[in-house]
Amino acid sequence: MENKWNLFEKFLVTENVNLSVNDFLLNAGLIIVMSWLLSLTYRKVGKSLSNRKDFSANFMLLAFTTMLIITIVKSSLALSLGLVGALSIVRFRAAIKEPEELAYLFFTISLGLGLGANQVYIVMAAFAVLMGILWARYFLGGRDEAQNLFVTISGKGDVKPELQEVQILMTKYFNRFQLKRFDDHGNTSELSYVADVKKAENLELFRKDIQAKYKDASISFLDSKAY
Repeated sequence: MENKWNLFEKFLVTENVNLSVNDFLLNAGLIIVMSWLLSLTYRKVGKSLSNRKDFSANFMLLAFTTMLIITIVKSSLALSLGLVGALSIVRFRAAIKEPEELAYLFFTISLGLGLGANQVYIVMAAFAVLMGILWARYFLGGRDEAQNLFVTISGKGDVKPELQEVQILMTKYFNRFQLKRFDDHGNTSELSYVADVKKAENLELFRKDIQAKYKDASISFLDSKAY
């Protein structure tokens, strides 16, 4: 019984393992390149309506931080348990709006986990396979040159836009859209959308239909990447 207890104590003791600086720098270089390529891929092939450029800018920091943590704690169960305790205190609340964003975050974390555990070849193979799948789906499915826009329609009195009628026109001219704000103050109405438009010509057709239905209604289109 005493031998088992001594073995358990040794298992909990933090071992002073000399980590190879050369291996760490190699993994750091790989994680920087991979996260950069992943961010470029997400900006190009992603279908999220959010600002993909700003969101993907976090991939490198997230992947590098994950790799650093795993590199430090992998040699000690005590450090691993301490990490779990620390994470139970800090509450992470990320504004994940679409499942695609969550999928890319999980893959970014997995890159950091793999390289932190020094599984270089497995990570590189998995990264190459996924990049191949994403780009093959992009090219085989047709290049999507859609643009994300903020669309605002407002009017008052006789030209006050109605939500149901505007929704029908949005469905006709936009690939995807989400209603972000709807203000109705008696005589005044304003609708704000984030929308995905594939052809610029559709904007002019949409504008004409809106103004034909609501004469003198105000319409604005703003590129979402401006924020």
